[in-house]
Amino acid sequence: MDLAMRERKDAPKEFTWNAESVFESPQAWADELKSLVADLGQLEQMQGHLAEGPSKLLEAIQLIEGLILRAFSVYMYAGMSAAVDTENQAAAEMQGQGEGLLGQTFGAVAFLDPELLSIGQDTLNEWLKQPELAPYQHYADDLFRRQQHVRSMEIEQLLGTLAGLFLGTQNTARALVDADLDFEPAVDSNGNQIPVSQGSIGGILNSPDREARRTAWESYADKYLEFKNTLAANLSSSIRQNIFQARARRHESSLAAALFEYNVPQEVFHNLIDTFRKHVDVWYRYFRVKQQALGVEQMQPYDVWAPVNDQVPEVSFQQAVDWICEGLQPMGDEYVSVMRKGCMEQRWIDVYPNRGKRQGAFSFGTPENYPFIVMSYKDNVLSLSTLAHELGHSMHSYLAWRNQPVIYGQYSIFAAEVASNFHQAMVRAHLLANTTDQTLKIHLIEEAMANFYRYFLTMPTLARFELETHQRVERGEGLNADGMNKLVAELFQEPYGEVMAIDPARVGISWAQYLHMYQDYYVYQYATGIAGAHALSQRVLNGEQGAVEDYLGFLKVGGAEYPLVALKRAGVDLTSPEPVEQTFQVMSGYVDQLEAMLSG
Repeated sequence: MDLAMRERKDAPKEFTWNAESVFESPQAWADELKSLVADLGQLEQMQGHLAEGPSKLLEAIQLIEGLILRAFSVYMYAGMSAAVDTENQAAAEMQGQGEGLLGQTFGAVAFLDPELLSIGQDTLNEWLKQPELAPYQHYADDLFRRQQHVRSMEIEQLLGTLAGLFLGTQNTARALVDADLDFEPAVDSNGNQIPVSQGSIGGILNSPDREARRTAWESYADKYLEFKNTLAANLSSSIRQNIFQARARRHESSLAAALFEYNVPQEVFHNLIDTFRKHVDVWYRYFRVKQQALGVEQMQPYDVWAPVNDQVPEVSFQQAVDWICEGLQPMGDEYVSVMRKGCMEQRWIDVYPNRGKRQGAFSFGTPENYPFIVMSYKDNVLSLSTLAHELGHSMHSYLAWRNQPVIYGQYSIFAAEVASNFHQAMVRAHLLANTTDQTLKIHLIEEAMANFYRYFLTMPTLARFELETHQRVERGEGLNADGMNKLVAELFQEPYGEVMAIDPARVGISWAQYLHMYQDYYVYQYATGIAGAHALSQRVLNGEQGAVEDYLGFLKVGGAEYPLVALKRAGVDLTSPEPVEQTFQVMSGYVDQLEAMLSG
């Protein structure tokens, strides 16, 4: 049975996320939502009183943290329920209610920052010397750093409420692509039809059957092209929302606003793009190696994930958990024990595909619950890698939640993508060093290159697209589907070179296939993340003194430090192009190994 076509109701419970650990039932969730809406009224008693002294401030912070925790649990439960079954109308309605509640909560707590600013930095710093308030020193320092961009209480309340409403563009895109797009089946070389869905497309593109890959890739792209105008209008709205928020907070641009939030200099973004463009020749070399191994006249985009060895290792979910735990053993027994228990006992993971399950994989939870994972496991090396990646996020959350107050539990994406890629680098290195199976080694390197293709080719290219589209709107220019497709096709031409064929329409619609585009300036952080991850994992693998403790300290700090500061303390400086340069060298080394094994 094709699991991607299995109805959600038929999914074995032991491989589904532990929803009942959050709320016993949808009715219990609805009761909490109603209760929380009423309890938000308690915040009105705090407004205008924070200047009365440190005890009143502490009381307000504790109330705010408690309400935010509850709001995120309500939001998370609804979002997870919708993610695993996008065709479930009741879950879709819950998701809308959860987002509305989250916006309402942000609006209700928006008085905090303006009142703290009115107290003044000197007075606030004196109050923060008290033990109960001392953990909030970084928040205060960051608030005064952001002072020029914090608006009046009325405007902050409005912007907080809009945060929930602005999720609508992403949700519209998600509902369309995950629930409403009905793809034509692929056809393999024997004429057999293969159903194409968000849950099955990755597996088909990883098939040794080129005709199946071609027809699946074309079916997938063509369905997006069929809705290109709707998708383009929706993303254009999201871009305008980003620019509105940047201007409302008096930033010079949307890029400046996005990077300012976590104190990341704009040079980090531009250094990444420049370094990526400097090393596109590594991609030309890899594509030539793969072209020769596959025996094709010219590489096509649907050949990127094709196995160069027809013997495809089967990796069960249990085997993947075992290998991941072995690869992360250098992090210590406690780290591995927590992770294994989460996978095998506590049901952190919604494991297998089903009809209507949203595309991709993600980790999502709250400090009062588990760091859940949604994915579509397919018993192969790529799924092993995806599981390791998402467990990196989950362990990051687990350790941050247990070592920081609620206010620092939400760390930046910039830091998050280091933790996820660190897991992949560690597991991959362990398996390559401890197997004599040449076929498995080839597939592990191919997995590594598929990961690099996503993070060190696709994401920097989409980051260039994101910057250009935002700048066009900022200049007062309009966006349309054909123009966006043309821009993406042109940008992919550079890393593809002459080795890879370009189908302008189907390559051009790539921007619509990544819902990350609805989180402004997210995608570049995948590339900085994989660079930071390889630098830090290399320290651990080389046995450098203090490397494990440094990395665990980075995870535990959560959002209590700026990400660049936390990473530098852990042993990598991402303000420099050097980690990106070094990671291209790692990638080049994989190409060397693959070429040697294939020609040996």
